[in-house]
Amino acid sequence: MTLPVTGTLAFAPLVPWPALWALAALAVLGLGLALWRKLPGRALRALALVAVVTALAGPHIQHEERRALSDVIILLVDESASNRLGDRSAQTEAAVARITAEVAALPDTALHVRRFGDGPGDSGTLAMTALAEALASEPRDRIAAVILISDGRVHDLPLAPVLPAPFHLLLTGMPQDWDRRIMVSNAPAFAIIGEEFALSLKVEDQGAIPAAAGAETELTITVDAEPPQTWRVPVGVELELPVTLSHGGVNVLQFSVADAAGELTTRNNVAAVEVNGVRDRLRVLLVSGEPHAGERVWRNLLKSDASVDLVHFTILRPPEKQDGVPVDELSLIAFPTRELFVEKIRDFDLIIFDRYRMRGILPMSYLQNVVDYVRNGGTVLVTAGPEFGAVDSLYRSPLAQILPVAPTAQVVERGFTPRLTDLGRRHPVTAGLEAFAPPGGWGRWFRAVEVEKLSGETVMEGPDGLPLLVLDRVDEGRVAVLASDQSWLWGRGFEGGGPQLELLRRLAHWMLKEPELEEEALTATARGQTVTVTRHTLAEDSPGPVRMTAPDGTQTTLVLTRRRPGLYQTTSEVPAPGLYRLDQGELSVMVGVGSASAKEFEATVASGEALAPVVAATRGAVVALADDGAPGLRAVRAGRVAHGRGWIGYTPREAYQTVALRQFALLPSWAWLLLAGLASVAAWLVEGRGRAASGQAGDGRHG
Repeated sequence: MTLPVTGTLAFAPLVPWPALWALAALAVLGLGLALWRKLPGRALRALALVAVVTALAGPHIQHEERRALSDVIILLVDESASNRLGDRSAQTEAAVARITAEVAALPDTALHVRRFGDGPGDSGTLAMTALAEALASEPRDRIAAVILISDGRVHDLPLAPVLPAPFHLLLTGMPQDWDRRIMVSNAPAFAIIGEEFALSLKVEDQGAIPAAAGAETELTITVDAEPPQTWRVPVGVELELPVTLSHGGVNVLQFSVADAAGELTTRNNVAAVEVNGVRDRLRVLLVSGEPHAGERVWRNLLKSDASVDLVHFTILRPPEKQDGVPVDELSLIAFPTRELFVEKIRDFDLIIFDRYRMRGILPMSYLQNVVDYVRNGGTVLVTAGPEFGAVDSLYRSPLAQILPVAPTAQVVERGFTPRLTDLGRRHPVTAGLEAFAPPGGWGRWFRAVEVEKLSGETVMEGPDGLPLLVLDRVDEGRVAVLASDQSWLWGRGFEGGGPQLELLRRLAHWMLKEPELEEEALTATARGQTVTVTRHTLAEDSPGPVRMTAPDGTQTTLVLTRRRPGLYQTTSEVPAPGLYRLDQGELSVMVGVGSASAKEFEATVASGEALAPVVAATRGAVVALADDGAPGLRAVRAGRVAHGRGWIGYTPREAYQTVALRQFALLPSWAWLLLAGLASVAAWLVEGRGRAASGQAGDGRHG
């Protein structure tokens, strides 16, 4: 619609405004002087000055033709997960239809509808972000009202913009809505294996809680894929739950409460946290039989890691050494062998025997303690030199019960390059070690002890295909034998060296039962909505598909792809956050995608409390749709209360667009100049006559 042409007086000064105001001030001073002297032409002088100043101001008539712009009412429609619970979707669409019909009946008013859902990731309902985007696409002087249809659970309130018009919330939900949820707090990202820490857990009811809900409920706790445990717990009471992690890596703890009749959703009846198990310190006992070139390399290698507590038991002066030095003059300190091998042997995570031979220093009972230590979950690494095939070999001690190899008393002393066996290329301890080879391949070793494999798995071989590195499980513990004392050449970089540090790191982690280095392991990681499933196996054939169970119970079959020998992987996009279970045969693993209890379901009972300050700041209203449905629309003046019984208000903005603009000078420049000149001449004539008349009168009196 085109509005009438309007005419206004405007100015286009020929000089800067400060200069014009200075000139006007001088004119006023001159006029004041004329008034003080009572000059007869003062009125004409004033007219001349006004004409000059006005001419310099450039007055003109501005004719503006305007076109009226329609008012805009923004309707934000919440389609997030929490606003789809129960009958809220139907309530929302009914309100959208009512508001659409109301706006259609208003003159010169447009309705702009913006629908928004869950925010990216687990950011929840971003209503204020959607509002800011809607305001950015419209001129603010056309916004007549903003209407939000939502359950009021908004998660970006700090981003609420300043609104130029009334803001109204049409609240979905029913008065009888109620929900039960479980909340876990104080969950650390990392925890030390074997040390207890506390989680705070609370089961809470919200909304119109029915009497049948009860004051207690069943709480089920599942750690990884282990069998769940169930307890009766009170509702509304914060509980301290002691937790101890049993293994390193990611530990998935799932907490769930029994479903209750009539609650809005069961999605928030489950909570899951992922805690990474780490070791406080890796306690290593290094037992060296005699000084040799590799002993220092072993010590430096272990001492270079700040997370390793190393106790080095070494024999510097064997009992059979006879050099004539009196014993009381030796500066050697007796080593606490009983404390190490009897009292505190279980405190060590790893025991390394480096070229140790039986000299009578460690009694057989102490070595039997080492055997018992392994059977109960301990770990032993033996690096063998020529002494391993001699009569004083460790194999001639109780340790033979757990060693996976037997020496033949032969020692091969020639250059050779260690190689991975076919099994070693699939075993997590040695798989992919070729990638750490320098240009030209690994450096050579020059000695290997000939052994026969009795049990376990040979992952590296030496000259003539002899077993070089053998790994074995003994009851609850693990044993590894390296049939050469030349690995230090890799550490020294001889002929390019080799991955001694990486090999030792993997050996230690395998012995400590880290999940990622298990021979038969199923692991899963989540990044965003993508789940990556990894399967390690020593079998040559494919391990078969993996079954994935979603939080809602639906199952999907995942087909694994071979990445390298012994390693199979696949990725899958999951539809929703939550806790997913992966199964393959006897292997099971849990993985959390996003949050099992997503932000959308932290609080599901509809409430306008959070948005009340935003509504009050614009004098809008919170209207519950469950009461009378969507209200009508009524025009109100800016700043007035914008709601009443059965209606909400909008403010007409009367915005317009200028479609044509014409300007006409109030008078031509020559007319202003003529007016100023005539007034000045007239003032001169009047004042001249006045002076002449005064002179004649004076002459008469004199005569």
